[in-house]
Amino acid sequence: MLATLLVCLVIGISDGDSLTVQCGPTGHAQLRQVRIHGIDAPERFQSFSEASRDSLAALCLHAHARIRPLEIDGYGRLVARLECREEDVAAHQVRNGMAWAYLRYARSRSDLAVLEAHARRARVGLWADPHPVAPWDWRHR
Repeated sequence: MLATLLVCLVIGISDGDSLTVQCGPTGHAQLRQVRIHGIDAPERFQSFSEASRDSLAALCLHAHARIRPLEIDGYGRLVARLECREEDVAAHQVRNGMAWAYLRYARSRSDLAVLEAHARRARVGLWADPHPVAPWDWRHR
């Protein structure tokens, strides 16, 4: 059974939608890989991946995250809704054009679709590229 709420220290950023957290007291801390629910960020070596990663790091790295676990994915990562510095991390990334709303897996997050539409219209972040490639399409190439 997944916990209702975890508060953990963010100690690493893998990319714009994945991070490493340390949960529990020093000496007994447990490291967890966490995938942010509802978004998909550019993959490593894909255009705009560094900016996306840097955006997530600026918000969360070395901060305590409030983590609401939803499931464990096929890679053993905790898929969760996160808040860092009292901000919804998925919304932050999408609003700033750092990730796509991944509604295939997060239909309940219609707010992300609205934020993505605003970012697209404003050509913010990855939307400055006239033909951005979604991560799921990039992975298939």
